[in-house]
Amino acid sequence: MSRPIPQHGEPVNGDSFLDIVASVVSIMIIMVVMVGMRIKNAPVTVSIPVNPAMKELEGDVATERSLRGDVCSQVAETQQLQQEVARRGLQRDVLATMVSAVEQRIQEHRQTLDAAKRADFDVARGVSEAKFQLDQLCQQRQQAASATAAPMVVESYPTPISRAVDGPEAHLLISNGRVVFVPLESLLQEFRSQARRQAHKLLDQLELTDTIGPIEGFRLRYTLERHDVSSEEMRTTGHGGSSYVGLQRWTLTPTSNDLGEPWRLALDQGSEFRQKLSQILPGRTTITIWVYPDGFDAFREIRKELYRQNYTIAARPLPMGQPIAGSPDGSKSAAQ
Repeated sequence: MSRPIPQHGEPVNGDSFLDIVASVVSIMIIMVVMVGMRIKNAPVTVSIPVNPAMKELEGDVATERSLRGDVCSQVAETQQLQQEVARRGLQRDVLATMVSAVEQRIQEHRQTLDAAKRADFDVARGVSEAKFQLDQLCQQRQQAASATAAPMVVESYPTPISRAVDGPEAHLLISNGRVVFVPLESLLQEFRSQARRQAHKLLDQLELTDTIGPIEGFRLRYTLERHDVSSEEMRTTGHGGSSYVGLQRWTLTPTSNDLGEPWRLALDQGSEFRQKLSQILPGRTTITIWVYPDGFDAFREIRKELYRQNYTIAARPLPMGQPIAGSPDGSKSAAQ
């Protein structure tokens, strides 16, 4: 049986262990205090989400500042112009005063001369003024000779020889700066049908007035009249009845002043004018343009476009306030 080996060492001192523990705790306390002080003194950073309204407001503020700067610049330029105008006005007043003083001296000097010298003085003065005017005219002539004359544009249209329209006819009205197609053929066709139905009413009266429409914004007002035929006229003309019904006059009136579209927009692609124009075949149908005096500029532009597309054109100028009208005694349109 082995014997235990004796171990020799210094016994553990309890006080030294407590000192070590106290030192470690003290260091930890100091570190905690230092971290706490640092956290206390550190700035607080808060992340707040940006509101879209705030962005828009900031943009409006930036725009307002830019506009304010522009306004200030304009005000400064206006003040400079006003100062320049005042300075030029002062110069003009000074020059006018100097001219007046020189003329006064000339008159005083002229008064001191005798009659002969005064006449020579007037002649010399007239020659000097004429020479000055001649120099100005020479300068203007040189400027006119060196300036480039603007070219004169002459537009070519079809032959001005006109002919009466006997075939299909479309009607276009230019009024109040607007362009609209007039459904005149549709209205007249409805008038013929209605007139046949109303002819019997003229057995007891001499005239009958009625209205058709509206059709596409237009009304046709017409007057029928009864013509009694005498025995002598029946023998001369060979008329088979003692009376007959005829048209006295028809008048076309729009239901509104805003029909159609402005003539400048009518020339754009996809306009109502071009859509209806595409339904009219060039060379077969004559387009009659009814135009008032205030629409001649529009008439020239529309006529140019219609000629470009090979349409036959007839013009019907109207006095201001007079509606489109017709009668058996009227004339046909003349097309070019």
